Order: sequence, then structure tokens, then C-alpha cells
Amino acid sequence: MLAGMRILVTGGAGFIGSHVADALIERGDALLVVDDLSTGRRENVPSRAEFREGDIRDAAFLARVFDEFKPEVVNHQAAQTSVAVSTREPVRDATVNVVGSLELLGQCVRHAVKHVVYASTGGAVYGDVPAGERATVERPPRPLSPYACSKFAVECYLRAYGHEHGLASTVLRYANVYGPRQDAHGEAGVIAIFTERLMRGEPIQVNARSEVGDPGCVRDYVYVGDVVHYNVLAVDRALAAPVVNVCTGQATDTRELARALAAAIGMQPDIRSAPRRPGDVECSVLMPEPLPGHTPTTLADGLRKTIDWFEARSA
Repeated sequence: MLAGMRILVTGGAGFIGSHVADALIERGDALLVVDDLSTGRRENVPSRAEFREGDIRDAAFLARVFDEFKPEVVNHQAAQTSVAVSTREPVRDATVNVVGSLELLGQCVRHAVKHVVYASTGGAVYGDVPAGERATVERPPRPLSPYACSKFAVECYLRAYGHEHGLASTVLRYANVYGPRQDAHGEAGVIAIFTERLMRGEPIQVNARSEVGDPGCVRDYVYVGDVVHYNVLAVDRALAAPVVNVCTGQATDTRELARALAAAIGMQPDIRSAPRRPGDVECSVLMPEPLPGHTPTTLADGLRKTIDWFEARSA
């Protein structure tokens, strides 16, 4: 463990970024969180972290941040994360995810940052994974949405910056992340949406995998606490590979997920069928990278922790 570093966390007021920030602060790192609060919440930022509100696309803002804080490591979580938004507004998606990342990498080069940890997407970058298979990091990316294209583009830029400028990086390809602090209205994930609606006694909607009425898309759901574990190892450069899947390797379709959540809450769900969402891949399950001494959170345990958080927040 290399605690005591100066680390900049972009998107650190958001769902995943704030959990990463918590873990780094707790072990003794000096932290600066940057977030434009478009989807993140100020109250998510650890009290012992410095905070600057601003947009990573703003070159002057980033220059001031780097000049003042002088980070050794950058943990880059900030992004436009919605596949649906990227399909409707591909230019906006590319501006945030690609141009914003390039502004950040430019500052990393100017300030001789030692290492960048980049939150990419395994859930989208591989495209459709055939049923019964799990995508390894060796699988050629086949992005099918503007979101997946923009996230993979930054992976390519990181390789280029490593070759040209010696900028070291670790890419974490997240499966479908869920857990406490996920916002059903902001950084929307299906588990947060379903949990909130079920707790209010409202019907939930299963978007089709291909035809209305089917069980819905197949996904690999990974608990945010496990994602944090990989991030901490990546910050310490303790992962063996430069690109790592962050996942469970377990396949769950949307209808199965809805029923599991309803059972955990203790109610009979009103499940309604809906058409396929633009940009959705039908099936995405990844091959996990086993970590010695780390037991991944089961879906049942992760759902219970998530429900407990939603219940405590609404009490």
C-alpha cells in the first residue's frame, strides 16, 4: 500500500467516484475532488478531501487545479455515463468523455503525473457478448453506442500518451456497477431505478433484449465496494495488467434482477414489458480478474446492502 500520495479524483462527487474518494482518504492519501455537480452531489465528497467545482473541459480551470494541488496520481471517474443520452446527443457525449479527458491528459503531461487510473466500460466496449461466453480483455472491442465509442477512444489516447509522453495508466473496464449512492435520476442504473420504484409500490419496466416481452438484457452486475477495491490497487499500481475487467462474470437478465430485488424487499412486483432502448447491447458478461485474498460481493449481498441504504435514506 502506497498511502500518502497526492491524488486528484475527477467525478469524485458522483456514485463511484465518491466511494473511491472515501477509501483513499481513509487510508491517508491527500485528496482533491473535482466535479461539476451535474450528476454528483456535494455531500458525497469526503469532509477531509479538498473540493473544486468545475468542468474538466475547462482548460483554464484544470490548469489552476493542477498548478495548486500538484497531483502525483489522477483517478479519472468523471464522464457522461448514459448510453441513452449518448445515442440522443453523441456530440455532447464526445465533448465530455473525449475532449474533457484530453484536457486532463494534457495537464498530466505538463505536470509529470506519475500514473492515471481510468474508469472505462466493459459493459459497453465489447459490444454484444454471445450467450454463455464471457469477454476477456483480449477480446477485440466492438463498441455499438456513442458512449462505448467515446470511452474506448480515451483508452486509445492513453496508449498514445504512454508511447509519446511516457504517461503510465491503468484502464478499469467496469461491468454494470450498483450500490449505495447511485441516483435513480442522475447516474441512472437499473438497480437504483427498480429499488426506488419498488419501495414506492410503483410498477417497474423491463426493456426488451430484442422483442417486447422477453426477459430483457443480460448483464454482469458488480457491487461498488468491489469496484473501489480494484481502484485502490490500480492507484498503487498493484494490478498485473494495464487493462482489467472489473466484474463478477455472473449473468443476470433484467426480469430475473427485478424479481430478486422484489423478493429482497418483500413484495410482489408489477413488472411491465417495454421496447428495446436505443444503444443497449443484448448481452454483456465479462471474465473477471481474480484477486488473491479478495472475495467478490454476491449479487444477493450487494442487493441487500443497496436496499438497506435506500431504506435508511427514505426513513
